[in-house]
Amino acid sequence: MPKNGRQWIAIIFGLGAVMSEIYVSTDVESDGPIPGPHSMLSFASAAYTADKHLLRTFSANLEPLPGATGHPETMAWWETQPEAWAACRVDLQAPAQAMRNYVAWLKALPGKPVFVAYPAGFDFLFVYWYLIRFTGESPFSHSALDIKSYAMALLKIEYRATVKRAMPKHWFDPHRHTHVALDDAIEQGALFCNMLAENTDA
Repeated sequence: MPKNGRQWIAIIFGLGAVMSEIYVSTDVESDGPIPGPHSMLSFASAAYTADKHLLRTFSANLEPLPGATGHPETMAWWETQPEAWAACRVDLQAPAQAMRNYVAWLKALPGKPVFVAYPAGFDFLFVYWYLIRFTGESPFSHSALDIKSYAMALLKIEYRATVKRAMPKHWFDPHRHTHVALDDAIEQGALFCNMLAENTDA
């Protein structure tokens, strides 16, 4: 039995089976605030179903962009994170190959990928730029789901007040935030799925 209007529309107009959304929690580590002058050093995605089943993951450490340099403030921050820095500087891949592999990975997911991040304004900026620059396409289209904005709506508080310490403890699974892209993508994906469950069960 169709569960919502979108599924009924698909059946009525003969569009076939509706693909479920897959929530692709993504984390980016960079050497500056914007792509182009600076580089995406590492990124990772964790693909979740709405019921918090982790389907699969993707991660890559990237070679710097030609002519790009690290931003002084960002590089000063990296000096305080030696373990995370070391983790993102091994097994480097050319950005073009990594992004092609990423597009293939996204297209193989069993549903429509939805980009999810915290904050999406930063992570999506880099991922979208790299996708268009190196593959000419974005399986996410032009949109991203911001976890902080979603939390604002659930908590019914102002955006600037929506910080993690203001969120209910039961939203957080026991994952560490390490600034290693894959660790953080998994952590933030679980957080989003817990919020999603609370919202849809309400």
